[in-house]
Amino acid sequence: QVQVVESGGGLVQAGGSLRLSCAVSGRTFSRYAIGWFRQAPGMEREFVAAIMSSGYGTRYADSVKDRFTISRDNAKNTGYLQMNSLKPEDTAVYYCAAGTMSTWSNNRYDYAYWGQGTQVTVSS
Repeated sequence: QVQVVESGGGLVQAGGSLRLSCAVSGRTFSRYAIGWFRQAPGMEREFVAAIMSSGYGTRYADSVKDRFTISRDNAKNTGYLQMNSLKPEDTAVYYCAAGTMSTWSNNRYDYAYWGQGTQVTVSS
């Protein structure tokens, strides 16, 4: 049984930073591509960033490019999303997902395992 647990959300002022963590347990972490998605109230869940299982390939949504950085530490079975220069429009529940595809994906249906989400609120 694979479990995905996010942490690190909170309330921050515009221009501030947060780092989200994604702990994956139950199987070999290095086998999984990791994706971050977010969902604001009344909106569809949208892609934020993804990283390949090897860690060598990453992809970002245009809205977060140059502000967010996705990374992973396979020795710690943990993925990260560093969020800088946060804006009020970044406010959402952020979800981490794990999938067994060999490359990154921005399609949420490619990810089999999901966390419960962590709230990020950016005040203006």
